[in-house]
Amino acid sequence: MHRGRSGGRPPYASLIEADANKQNSTPKDNWDTASIDPADAPRAVRDYLDTLDEAAFGAASEVHPKFTSHSDPASQWTAARKGPAFFNYSNNYLIDTDHSAIVDVEATRSIRQAEVGSTKTMLKRVKERFDLHPERLLADTAYGTGPLLGWLVDRKIVPHTPVFDKSGRNDGTWTRADFEWDAKNDQYICADGSSPSSSSAATILTPTADRPARVPRATAL
Repeated sequence: MHRGRSGGRPPYASLIEADANKQNSTPKDNWDTASIDPADAPRAVRDYLDTLDEAAFGAASEVHPKFTSHSDPASQWTAARKGPAFFNYSNNYLIDTDHSAIVDVEATRSIRQAEVGSTKTMLKRVKERFDLHPERLLADTAYGTGPLLGWLVDRKIVPHTPVFDKSGRNDGTWTRADFEWDAKNDQYICADGSSPSSSSAATILTPTADRPARVPRATAL
């Protein structure tokens, strides 16, 4: 292992099954952390309470799991394997592809937000511990979110990651794919062949609370 720049890749997380079952769990509508008395709770439940504000666990998402285990509430109920759901954790790995070596591991809840967030944690940690800074980062689509891609570029790490595309619309407005760039006139062309008016362009470029970043269909332009 050498210091300096290297190739890195956080692959999709490995699922680690928890020692918990659905029979000893509570649906999310009935789960209330405020009702838990830490003094009477077992160690696993106390550990769960301690991680509620951590980015890898409770703070990763405001969405509560469908079921929460009484014996291991920090575990995540998921059917990520496309089969029967079960309680589990995710192990996330940072691999130096130049040397085929795992340089860091981070355990998280088994949800995309936590797994993606672990990338930042591991990259910061290997920089501090080993003075390693990757030139590039290879990952699947789950890691292609705008915030993470921007974070990588700001640190001069080239992301080799498909963009997590959420440009599809179902609210009656055009998507990005409906516009064509006119380089000669430095403007976008709408799907009907017209160009957006100056007020519409302002709506795209400078959205505010009273002026959202959306372009209505041609009848409204």
